[in-house]
Amino acid sequence: RAVAVLSLSVVLSARSAAQRRPAHSNSSANCWSHLHPVNMFNSYNVKFYHSKALTSPYPGSHVERGQVPEDKVGWLTEWKDYNPVEYTAKSVLAGPSWADPQINDEGFFPKFNERDGEVERKSLNGLYVVENGRPRNPAGRTGLTGRGLLGRWGPNHAADPVVTRWKRDRSGNKVSHPVTGKNILQFVAIKRRDCGEWAIPGGMVDPGEKISATLRREFEEEALNALQKSPEEKAKLEKQLQKLFSQEHFVVYRGYVDDPRNTDNAWMETEAVNYHDETGETMDNLPLEAGDDAGAVKWVDISEKLELYASHSYFIKLVTEKRGAHWSEDPGPECHE
Repeated sequence: RAVAVLSLSVVLSARSAAQRRPAHSNSSANCWSHLHPVNMFNSYNVKFYHSKALTSPYPGSHVERGQVPEDKVGWLTEWKDYNPVEYTAKSVLAGPSWADPQINDEGFFPKFNERDGEVERKSLNGLYVVENGRPRNPAGRTGLTGRGLLGRWGPNHAADPVVTRWKRDRSGNKVSHPVTGKNILQFVAIKRRDCGEWAIPGGMVDPGEKISATLRREFEEEALNALQKSPEEKAKLEKQLQKLFSQEHFVVYRGYVDDPRNTDNAWMETEAVNYHDETGETMDNLPLEAGDDAGAVKWVDISEKLELYASHSYFIKLVTEKRGAHWSEDPGPECHE
């Protein structure tokens, strides 16, 4: 129930902010500068954003997407001449364990919009259309068909643990922002190896894995380099993390993500969850060390000036609202709720 309320508030605040700004504004004072509303997901009344899912070249390639004008992103807009580029990366076509076969491959009969064995093919945003055997991106056209770098046809489920603490001075007192007077929140950020952008340390949900397990595993692997630790070191980390991950937490966001890897037939969805260390005692004793897909890891002060991967800035903003922390020095008239 709490999740439903949160999701609704996200939709309403996004809608009201979007209606009060020019469609192509890129002003840093505009809190929605990286989020372009393009489509209403009818049955759930959810506002989606396509910006990064329209960028070229496609990540890790020289492939250029077909151009999609903003007014033609939504599938409800008829576009007879739509001619997207077909692309699935060789790493996906090689048939790793995390990837589906091609749609027409013999013996492959995916059950879309439902749990398919250990693979979750249900979307967090409700039913999606399947056309000519292929799922259709619920947020609209991307200029690219196939799966790109994504393993699954349809939704590819991820989990993003937002681990936060208050910024403190050497005496242990919370540090407030000189302009807003609000306390400054920090979160653990990783620098992604694939694109060099800073991000929340998250990753894909393994088949049959619970979201809670994914959140913890990804944080350990990317922010604490758990994969390279000895069994003794790993056991010590586990014990320290147990306190953080077992305490009260809140779901920041559940649903579709505006991700540069998205295509017309495969897209990212995530559950972002905030784990907050109120006293700082747990995280102060954990040695941050980049591992797995992370090139670097550090505590980052949160503000609107952050530029993060995919929709991560949006998730971080929601956390600051929930915690009553500093976000913007000058929200401007467009960001007042």
